Amino acid sequence: MALLRFGADAMPSAIESSEGYWASVWRRLRRDKVAMIAGAVVLALILMAVFAPYIVPADPFSGRMLRRLRPIGTEGYPLGSDELGRDMLSRLIYGARMSLLMGVTPVIIAFGLGSTLGIVAGYLGGWFNTIAMRTIDIFYAFPSVLLAVALSGALGAGLTNALVSLSVVFIPPIARVAESVTTQVRNRDYVEAARASGAPGFTIVRVHVLGNVLGPIFVYATSLISVSMILASGLSFLGLGVRPPEPEWGLMLNTLRTAIYTQPWVAALPGAMIFITSISFNLLSDGLRSAMDVKQ
Repeated sequence: MALLRFGADAMPSAIESSEGYWASVWRRLRRDKVAMIAGAVVLALILMAVFAPYIVPADPFSGRMLRRLRPIGTEGYPLGSDELGRDMLSRLIYGARMSLLMGVTPVIIAFGLGSTLGIVAGYLGGWFNTIAMRTIDIFYAFPSVLLAVALSGALGAGLTNALVSLSVVFIPPIARVAESVTTQVRNRDYVEAARASGAPGFTIVRVHVLGNVLGPIFVYATSLISVSMILASGLSFLGLGVRPPEPEWGLMLNTLRTAIYTQPWVAALPGAMIFITSISFNLLSDGLRSAMDVKQ
């Protein structure tokens, strides 16, 4: 895995200050025009979701059946209307709230739990590492899509159950990366010196290990946001995620699928938003990975 090159050799030296390292990361990131454009798109989407109530041109929940499935450019409906006559622009803006929530929240939860498990397993090694990693390997027997659908189906439809299912899906890969980079760091000279000086294990992990492993784990986690958004949209499309009438891009794709032959451009708008958001997170993650690789 390409992201595993963020090993101990790619981390800044122990004498390099944290401030200097992150300043150099920011300088390298600014030179990556693609990553900066992707970051600007992500920031715009976040701001759009936060300020949705203040910028929507119409009520996203109010529809008029006489104005259903209007084409793009219709007066009063700049991006057309959906199957119930609701303004598509307003619903796409509001949909960013739920889509980003379902895309980012599971990754944040998995980052916290998976990193903790992987770091502890990587540092302790031995039987604990074996048990933890072999348990993690069980989840790799199932494709992420199948596992997410199975868990959501077992727990039942709804936003909370969808978030739990997606979090469980992303804990194993994050834990695996965390264990890998921690295993590399724990045998470094400065860790051995701290251990020989009698420092407690918790102190060694907090002072000498975390600073060298959280960077690559974080970058890998950001690359999972796009996958999380696609899986979340898929769950909503299948009726296992957000429930109507809440606007969410995957659910909007489901409700508009019957209009694909009458208003294909309107029906494709939620899918376009999912694509733009996913590719932006992917490009931003690639930029962060390159910027944080000191050997670059």
